[in-house]
Parts: sequence; structure tokens; C-alpha cells
Amino acid sequence: MAEIKAIISDFGGVLTTPLLPSFISLQNEIGVSPENFGKALRAITEEDGVNPLYAMERGEITEVAFLERLDAGLAPLLDHEPHLHRFREIFIGGLDANPQMIELMRELKAEGLRMAMLTNNVREWEPLWRAMLPVDEIFELVIDSAFVGCRKPEPRIYEITVEQLGLPAEACILVDDMLPNCEGAREAGMSAVHFRDNDQAIAELRATIA
Repeated sequence: MAEIKAIISDFGGVLTTPLLPSFISLQNEIGVSPENFGKALRAITEEDGVNPLYAMERGEITEVAFLERLDAGLAPLLDHEPHLHRFREIFIGGLDANPQMIELMRELKAEGLRMAMLTNNVREWEPLWRAMLPVDEIFELVIDSAFVGCRKPEPRIYEITVEQLGLPAEACILVDDMLPNCEGAREAGMSAVHFRDNDQAIAELRATIA
């Protein structure tokens, strides 16, 4: 195994608390359950041939266009008109920073490892999520799907990441809470740790870079 020189961390679900509470917040505040959210996205994907969430994460459509399409997809599933104008504030507001993983990233940087963040995210959300974490203090590079036109686990986003780091893929390790994203990283030649909880992820990451 090649020496690991760069840590590549996901944002949501690794450096923050899990994403599920954000979906619960959406249910509590705008009356859209996680189940109906998923059903609406699947129905729109079948009708349009593209998942609107993925399109928004690639920067192909705006947040406004996404919410308009989601509103239309939810209408047949609900007994009320959804009010989605505060979608981003509610979703981001349902997340908290994960201090243990943030401190780990600080430690790894102090130990001389290169640090990057690789996130599937939304262009219009950048000011909100960056305000949650000491992003620029820790990470020399942020690859945000909405600004590069591709998303995990698509091969190109891993290529962009290693190109911008100037390192071979085998010198990089991704930490991500989504298994398909980890599998995509491994297919691209990286190592990967599938984050399930802090203790597990820290132990696996430390064992890999030892």
C-alpha cells in the first residue's frame, strides 16, 4: 500500500452530525416526511430522466428551479401545499458540527498530511455550511460538486480532486458516510474509510495511515 499523503473528508455526516435530523426538521417545519421527499424525487426522476437533487448538486439547475420542481412532485403526495422557501435554512439548521472529527482533521494537518474536503453540495448553500466549520483553517482544497459540474460517486470528481492536490490517487484516502462514495473512491484508486461513527472512523483512519 502506498504511503497516504492526503486526507479527503466529506462534509455532511462526517464533519457534521448525521443528515437524518435535517430531514426530520423538514418534516416538522414544512410537513414533508423523508419518505415523501424520496417518493417525490423518484417520481420526478422517472418523469424527467434526471434526479433534480443530483442536477442541483452538479450546478446544472438553481436551487429555485429545484424547489419549484420538488414542489410540483410533492403536491400529489400531500394534503397541503408545501412551503419550501426556507428549505436551505431548515436543512442546514438541522446539522451541528462534529467536534471530534474536526479535531482529528486538525491533528492530521499538524502531523503533516495534506487536507482536502470533497462534498456533494449546493452552490447557493455555500455561505451557510462554510460558516459552520473552520474550513479554511484546516483544508487547503475544497472540491464542491456544485462548482465542478460532477458529484460523488462519479469518477470525474475523484479525478479532479487528485489533479488539484497534485498527488496520485493511491496517496489519498477519503472519509465519507455514504458507502457508494467510498466505493467510487476505491475504484478511482484511493483508499477509503466508510464513516459510521466517530470511534470506528478514527480507528480505521489511524490504522490506514500508520
